[in-house]
Amino acid sequence: MTIRTRIESAITEVTGERARFKISQQAHGGSISNSQIITLDDSRRVFVKTNLQAAEYPGMFAMEHKALQLLAKADVIKVPETIAYSTDFIVMHAFSEGEKNSNWSENIGRQLAQLHLSTKNIRFGFEGDNYIGTTLQINEWSDTWLTFWREQRLAYQLALLAKILDNNDKLLRLGEKIMEGLDVLLGNIDEGAVLLHGDLWSGNASANEKGEPVIYDPASYYGHREAEMGMMRMFGGFGPHSESAYNEVWPLQDGAEQRILLYRLYHELNHLILFGNSYYENCISTMKKIA
Repeated sequence: MTIRTRIESAITEVTGERARFKISQQAHGGSISNSQIITLDDSRRVFVKTNLQAAEYPGMFAMEHKALQLLAKADVIKVPETIAYSTDFIVMHAFSEGEKNSNWSENIGRQLAQLHLSTKNIRFGFEGDNYIGTTLQINEWSDTWLTFWREQRLAYQLALLAKILDNNDKLLRLGEKIMEGLDVLLGNIDEGAVLLHGDLWSGNASANEKGEPVIYDPASYYGHREAEMGMMRMFGGFGPHSESAYNEVWPLQDGAEQRILLYRLYHELNHLILFGNSYYENCISTMKKIA
């Protein structure tokens, strides 16, 4: 059975309406997967992501489905609704992308704060491991943010980089220095966990036909809320009005700027792992500001 036939069967089974592909259009979204907008023969439109190498990323679409479910359950910020998924595909209701309205930046900042406020959790982690790009993201439950971030974020990525860099590389030495200072950076955080999108850059956020914010392609886990800003600041697209609106709803605590640098470093290190030396100096520059 072809993957197309399996997707058609899955949509039919879930919706109770026969699904047959009529028109397919290439779409952006999901850099490690093939994304298409499919028009079915009854004019329904669905967004389909497929990955023929999915065996290399076990649980990828199952965890994306779970994250989208949890983000949607909060009923604060719009996310695509999953119809069906399997090991090598996920199907969602397609939405019509439109122009961002004039207060889009403020709205997404405000809605993120409301999302975080409404999804507090007593532990840090997630229901399973997922992926940040193609890098495995370990999400074992932890009672403290310091322990979670040290072991499952920073130490994990430094270990991956140690396999491809020289033992005496300055990045690894700076990484060791930052690890030694994590108690100071993160040890006094008295906030619990919240549900994070986890990979919120400008390419994973847009607007629907009403100009309202929509977010997708999550790498979710329950973590410290400021970690969301680490990725949001990497490539722009949100701006100061977004963070100001966030702070109106739930102000960041003292010391946030230094911690956000640390959270941004996680994504910069991951880009170095994924895309190579073009991110090396970015990592060094950020590490020097932290260490």
